[in-house]
Amino acid sequence: MTVQRGEVFGFLGPNGAGKTTSIKMLLGLITPSSGEGRLFGRPLGDYGVRSRVGFLPEHFRFHDWLTAGEFLQVHADLYKIPSQRAGKRIPELLELVSLAPFAGQKLRTFSKGMLQRIGLAQALLNDPDLVFLDEPTSGLDPVGRLHVRDIIRSLRERGAAVFLNSHLLSEVEITCDRVAFIKHGKVVRVADLHTIVDGEISVEVRAREINPSLLGDLSHWGSSICLEGDRLTFNTPHEENLPEIHRLLVEQGAKVYSFSPQKVSLEDLFIQIVGTEGGL
Repeated sequence: MTVQRGEVFGFLGPNGAGKTTSIKMLLGLITPSSGEGRLFGRPLGDYGVRSRVGFLPEHFRFHDWLTAGEFLQVHADLYKIPSQRAGKRIPELLELVSLAPFAGQKLRTFSKGMLQRIGLAQALLNDPDLVFLDEPTSGLDPVGRLHVRDIIRSLRERGAAVFLNSHLLSEVEITCDRVAFIKHGKVVRVADLHTIVDGEISVEVRAREINPSLLGDLSHWGSSICLEGDRLTFNTPHEENLPEIHRLLVEQGAKVYSFSPQKVSLEDLFIQIVGTEGGL
């Protein structure tokens, strides 16, 4: 699995699949038992690389006795950001996440959504080339999610890579360029999201007298083929395949009563690839 510069990469899977654990390994917070990972061509845990990475964890615990401004200053000091640059960068970030009026307010008074936004600000303090966002919109209202979406797009526009783990598939579908589906700790598919969602078609056919040998022929045109009684379902990557598939069914002697194609949503694709076990 490789993430390119300037792309938003979604990391999807059911609960317990290993998404957060994978992020912690990539960040050098825990050590993998086997295998290898590299960031910017360097081994995991390299301190020079860490200075180029931003991270917003899913379960954050911030210093609630600090004000928003103080909190960002602490992290600026940890990054060894020069005081003059930090003095300019911190107000910019507070403005970016719509918290400038609350710069002097203690974090213990912040709502969950406000804490989510100050956490995003600290993840961007060092102008990172790679940002890990673990459930970045979980505590936000629709306006807040839209705002985070805009920030992610701006990161992509300046050439940064964003590694996004989210259960909100609608957000992933709108935001990401590519996605990886993970199940039981293994990546089972990596795909271009625009190609999948814009191109792949889900088809449901009601027909009688379907010859089982037809399923083998159909595999040349589609995937996820399932025949139950008189109901045949499958996916095909291109709309242009539909007339040929319909012709194949008729020529093989199937009595077709309905032929219903529709675009595949990311949620549909998620269920097809990783199943329903564990839920989201």
